[in-house]
Amino acid sequence: MTWSLPLGSVAGIRLQVHFTFLALLAWMVVKGWRQGDLSGVPFFLGLFACVLLHELGHAMMAKRFGIVTSDITLLPIGGVARLERMPEDPRQELWVALAGPAVNVGIAALLFAVLGGQLPPAEKLGAGSLLERLLLANITLFLFNLLPAFPMDGGRVLRALLATRMPYTRATQIAATVGQVMAVLFGFVGFFANPLLIFIALFVWIGAAQEASMAQMKSALGGIPVRAAMLTDFQVLNSGNGLDRAVDLILAGSQMDFPVLDGDTVVGVLTRDDLLQALARKQDMAVGAIMRTDIVTVEANEMLARALERRPETACRTMPVQQGGRLVGLLTMDNVGEFLAIQAARGAGQTSPRFSSNSR
Repeated sequence: MTWSLPLGSVAGIRLQVHFTFLALLAWMVVKGWRQGDLSGVPFFLGLFACVLLHELGHAMMAKRFGIVTSDITLLPIGGVARLERMPEDPRQELWVALAGPAVNVGIAALLFAVLGGQLPPAEKLGAGSLLERLLLANITLFLFNLLPAFPMDGGRVLRALLATRMPYTRATQIAATVGQVMAVLFGFVGFFANPLLIFIALFVWIGAAQEASMAQMKSALGGIPVRAAMLTDFQVLNSGNGLDRAVDLILAGSQMDFPVLDGDTVVGVLTRDDLLQALARKQDMAVGAIMRTDIVTVEANEMLARALERRPETACRTMPVQQGGRLVGLLTMDNVGEFLAIQAARGAGQTSPRFSSNSR
């Protein structure tokens, strides 16, 4: 994730902290220093350590099903674990979704034992000892995350349970609708009681809409290979080319990002934004010096839905497509959008001749 700093790694999973998290921590330290009370800082760090363990719970369970987690990022609103893909088996998704809240239950149970089996009253959440506050915070995290609304874990639990009895897309639509109804209720209550609930309502509404949209796209792309939607008329650059060559290609056509080759091997992608930044700095260098190397390459015969799930692994908008180790196309969201529009215009169930033919 952009603007994130590395914290290390656990079991091959990169741990990162977003700069906004550090900004919030700095603000809390300054505020506590001025008020002569820094007790909120240890609680804040302890709470987000629990959030990190929660996300690691998801990642470790996903790993059991062969799903890789590329990184976990700490944000002021919580943690985000980037899974390579979501489980296709509803039962696997159920276990992955429940693993995070289960970690919070485990932490709460451990703290409960350390505190001698005494559960502090709810009003001590902001005034009790550090361990008491963390105990109640983990109980709150458990209950909040199990609300049946995306993007909370409860939304995925609901979808997984529904998907055992109906198609995945339909299950997602129902779970998203339930989440948006909850968002409306949160917003209504927040308007009269607590403005924070209005922020949560927006968060839940957007999360539900995004999840439904992703499920619909995945359904629409089911069974379609990358070669059906890839861009086949494109220009390439050599790592030794100067920036003027890239400028000429941009002005000559509509292509914005260019795969960079070293011989026949794809070594990077030069994006329009990176080119403009280099030109603004008046830097005269080879393309290889400013190209992006953290790219994702896909195979022409790979399923399109699977390839798009891998796209968040990089900030680059364009994925080079290879076949037999040779560059044969580019995959961009613009081209995928055009492909879907053409498919819709042709009518449901009509097969496109581009992906019914044999692979190149």
